Amino acid sequence: MKDPDFEQFEHQTKGRTFGDFAPRQEFEHHWGRTVTEAESILFSTSTCNWNPLYVNAEFARAHGHPSVVVNPMLVLCIVVGLSVEDLSEAGGPFLGVDQVEFGSPVYHGDTLAAKSVVTAVRHSASRPGNGIITWRTTCSNQSGAEVVRLRRTNLVRA
Repeated sequence: MKDPDFEQFEHQTKGRTFGDFAPRQEFEHHWGRTVTEAESILFSTSTCNWNPLYVNAEFARAHGHPSVVVNPMLVLCIVVGLSVEDLSEAGGPFLGVDQVEFGSPVYHGDTLAAKSVVTAVRHSASRPGNGIITWRTTCSNQSGAEVVRLRRTNLVRA
């Protein structure tokens, strides 16, 4: 049975399509994101990553850090998440991330900001009417230190 209240809302398409991207096009992603202690510890324990740098403040301090280091895989997830609205919100399969390079460590309370540049635009050979877009994304903390850079590729609808 159809819900009449649901029927009254029109489908809203969001995001950019293949034709909206051009080589060297730049995107400054929205306002950024502060990493909390709670999400950092939860991420590491949920993924069974018991590296003491990510969960033990005394260990981290003994190895030259001011406190616990945020798990770099969480940083990577946050950065990809910051870019979704501008790059891949319209949908299409995520084809991968490569050339990931981590820079400065991230600590609880750091605020991350990301930007991306289109590095490749091509039509898909196997999915006519769609395209493949590749971006180079970089992320910096509130002091401007680069914390991660990566290359990301998506199939994007036309």
